[in-house]
Amino acid sequence: MESNFVDYVKIQCRSGKGGRGSMHLRHVKYNPNGGPDGGDGGKGGSIILRGNHNYWTLLHLRYQRHIFAEHGGNGGRDKCHGTDGKDIYIDVPCGTVVYNADNGKFVCDVTYDGQEIVLLKGGRGGLGNYQFRSATRQTPRFAQPGEPMQEMTVIMELKLLADVGLVGLPNAGKSTLLSSISSAKPKIANYPFTTLEPSLGIVGYRENKSFVMADIPGIIEGAAEGKGLGLRFLRHIERNSLLLFMVPADTDDIKKEYKLLLNELRQFNPEMLQKCRVLAVTKCDLIDEELMNMLRTEIEESSSEEDMPAAVVFISAVTGQGVEDLKDILWKELNSASNKMQGVISEEIMVHRDKQQQELDELEELIPMEDIEDLSDMDDSEDVEDLEDFEYVEV
Repeated sequence: MESNFVDYVKIQCRSGKGGRGSMHLRHVKYNPNGGPDGGDGGKGGSIILRGNHNYWTLLHLRYQRHIFAEHGGNGGRDKCHGTDGKDIYIDVPCGTVVYNADNGKFVCDVTYDGQEIVLLKGGRGGLGNYQFRSATRQTPRFAQPGEPMQEMTVIMELKLLADVGLVGLPNAGKSTLLSSISSAKPKIANYPFTTLEPSLGIVGYRENKSFVMADIPGIIEGAAEGKGLGLRFLRHIERNSLLLFMVPADTDDIKKEYKLLLNELRQFNPEMLQKCRVLAVTKCDLIDEELMNMLRTEIEESSSEEDMPAAVVFISAVTGQGVEDLKDILWKELNSASNKMQGVISEEIMVHRDKQQQELDELEELIPMEDIEDLSDMDDSEDVEDLEDFEYVEV
């Protein structure tokens, strides 16, 4: 069964070209020398991205391979203005990043609901000969062509927006925790990589408060280099306010596994280590209180100040042990002054890396484009005029 979670799409976009200005001289029965009356051409339609919180994946764009805006209408006699081309709005979920598919360059980023970004601007309509009349040039016999259209093939990539992101190796109990404290129903089974796609859950808190938690597939050593599923989904926690590291209590070396996860995040994006971190030791129904205290002391003494998490909590999602304490800690850290300030700074200085050719090749496998053909030659070429020797001027 094909998944409904779509976080990559590739679309060929094209704005509309401006309509031609009219070159017309008025000649009627009672006014044979009426002079110029050619109208202006209409503006071409633009391609506009719009953030929409009602969407959480790019599924609605999966089979929309071409998005073309309308061209502007040509100007007419009697100073008639050409019709403006209709703008095309593309609704995308908040957290969508757009790249140029040809060179991998970052184009724009949609972060909040209602945000509008002009992806491709429509061409301006050409001026009719009526606009060029003057005392010394009473019968101009020329008009402007419209500005040409803009065209770009873009890759839209979704980065989930959540308050808390779950980080851990496969079978660390991430999905179990999410299902126990929210209404999300991720797949849970006793084998690695049960989670194949990210899941979001709204975690209820006291006094009708809540926060959003994101679960991604398990990270393995070498995920930043493309091993496992980590490379594809690590970006979904880049925008989370807080990272919840999860390590099972029956792990041979908890601090070693925690540092392994930190190292993978550091290699993928060093800025992610500036986020607030909480360490949750899961499956604590398998150990006793004495062993918990020993592990807590060992973690606190062995961690450097840089790698030290803001808090360490021992939980069991199955029995509910420590879950309420975990929610208290997460809520406290999410609303701490330092975390809010860091979130503001991160949004201001957030830099999106351009995609390398290797990444673009990998995306081609995820979103094949064999059926996309270049449709630019479908335009009525007689409406396009040479603009090299004609400068667009404002009158």
